[in-house]
Amino acid sequence: MVARVCLVAVMMLSPLAAAAQTACGGQALGTVTVKAVRDARTLLTDDGRELRLAALEIPPAGAAALRRLEGRVLTLTAAAEPRDRYGRIVAFATAPDTTRSVQEMLLSEGQARVSARIGGKACAEALLTIEREARAGRRGLWADPNFAPLHADDYRRLRAENGRFVLVEGKVLSVRESGATIYVNFGRRFTRDFSLTIVRRLRAEFTAAGVEPKALEGRRIRVRGWLERRRGPIMDVIAPEQIELIQ
Repeated sequence: MVARVCLVAVMMLSPLAAAAQTACGGQALGTVTVKAVRDARTLLTDDGRELRLAALEIPPAGAAALRRLEGRVLTLTAAAEPRDRYGRIVAFATAPDTTRSVQEMLLSEGQARVSARIGGKACAEALLTIEREARAGRRGLWADPNFAPLHADDYRRLRAENGRFVLVEGKVLSVRESGATIYVNFGRRFTRDFSLTIVRRLRAEFTAAGVEPKALEGRRIRVRGWLERRRGPIMDVIAPEQIELIQ
C-alpha cells in the first residue's frame, strides 16, 4: 500500500506527464495483463507473449520495481519499432488508474535510464527531462555513485564498464571523418581515449535534430549507449537523441 501511494505521489509531481504521454507511442495495441517479470527487460503477459518496455534501459537492480506491475492491466501503444530481434512486443504502457506511462514512472523514480533508441525528438526530450530531474534529485538508483554518468577521461571506469549500457560526459576535442564514419574524439590517444562513431550517411538526420557532428568540437556533451572496446573505448551513436548538449 505504501509503495502504491508513493507511486501515485511521484506521478503527480512532474508537469511533463501530459507532454510525454502525447509525444510517446503510436498505434494502439490494446490491453494486456502482466503475469510475471521475466527479467529487467521483459514482462510476461497472461496470453504468453513477452513485452519489452520501449525507450528504457533497466539495470538488474531495477527489476524489483517492475514486480509491482504483476497482475495489473496495461494499455499498450506501439513504439517506432514494435518488435525487437527476439520477437518481443516493444511498447509504451499505461495502467488504467494512472495518468503517466510506466516509462515515466520508472524514470521519475530513478529505476531506469532512457535508452539509446527512443523513436522521436519530442518523446526523447520529454523522457530525458524526467530522467534529468531524477538524477538531480538522486532518486532511486541515482543515489548510487556507480550509477552516475561516467567521465570521458575516467579510463579505469571506462575499462570496467565495457559491454554495458552507460552515460558518458565530457568535452569533445575533435571531430574527424574517415571513409563512411565520423569520429567524435574526446582525446588524442585512440588506444586510451573515449570516442564516438556516427555513420556518415546519417549526418543529415543529426543536423536536422540540432546535433551537427562537426559543431560538437569544443562542446561538453552527455552521450548514452553501449560501451565497447576496439582500439580504445568507443560507442556507436545511431540516433541523435543519444547525444545531449550540456554547454
